[in-house]
Amino acid sequence: MKLRYAASAAAVATATAAGLLTATPAQAAGGVSIYRVSYNSPGSDTGSNVSLNGEWVQLYNSSSSAISIQGWKLRDVTGYTYTFSGKIGARSYLKVHTGKGSNTAGYRYWGRSWYVWNNTGDTAYLRKSTGTLVDSCKWGSTGSSKYC
Repeated sequence: MKLRYAASAAAVATATAAGLLTATPAQAAGGVSIYRVSYNSPGSDTGSNVSLNGEWVQLYNSSSSAISIQGWKLRDVTGYTYTFSGKIGARSYLKVHTGKGSNTAGYRYWGRSWYVWNNTGDTAYLRKSTGTLVDSCKWGSTGSSKYC
């Protein structure tokens, strides 16, 4: 029995040293992460509200409890920033659309009149109200969305 335990402990230590069991920022934050980003809305970038709302960031709370995201911030490389209020439910998704709309538990609207996420490459950052990085998602110039 001691040999199995020692072997298991050695395997965990090796995996940890190799970075295989290191917690990601999202895991350290209690289960909230950037799940997907739709950075290139369908069709031409006309600036219509429908087109703006085709651009969004989706968060996911993988924990079994609701998490307060009060004061958390979503921003891009340029510095455009959306500030959250409320909570994200347990094992729930939350989409933040760029344009205007009515906020609900699962959908938030930035209220902008022009695009935030660059089609040619950008990074979405999610930070707690204290400034601690929770998660980030980076993409290049191909495609229209990215699972993070």
